[in-house]
Amino acid sequence: QVQLVESGGGLVQAGGSLRLSCVASGRTFSNYAMGWFRQAPGKEREFVAAIKWSLGRTYYADSVKGRFTISRDNADNTVYLQMNSLKPEDTAVYYCAANSLGAYSDSSRTSSAYAYESWGQGTEVTVSS
Repeated sequence: QVQLVESGGGLVQAGGSLRLSCVASGRTFSNYAMGWFRQAPGKEREFVAAIKWSLGRTYYADSVKGRFTISRDNADNTVYLQMNSLKPEDTAVYYCAANSLGAYSDSSRTSSAYAYESWGQGTEVTVSS
């Protein structure tokens, strides 16, 4: 059973930075894609970024391109989301997710929440103006 534990959320001023971490356990993740999604109050969950574990190929939502960077550490089974130039509209609960067939998914499926079977509990990010 895959377990995902996020950390790193908090309160930051607009223009600031945060780094989210997701520690993954319970499987070998070489065929997985790992994603970050977020959900703001009253809004649907949306894709933020994803990475194919073995190839390291990355995908980003247009709203975060150039500001956010997703990466993974093979030794620690950890996925990171470095968030720079944060804006108030980035305020949300951020979720880490795992897609067991992610190595074989195209970009459309990689950015779809329905493709991810395992989810963390979420970490809250608040950006003040």
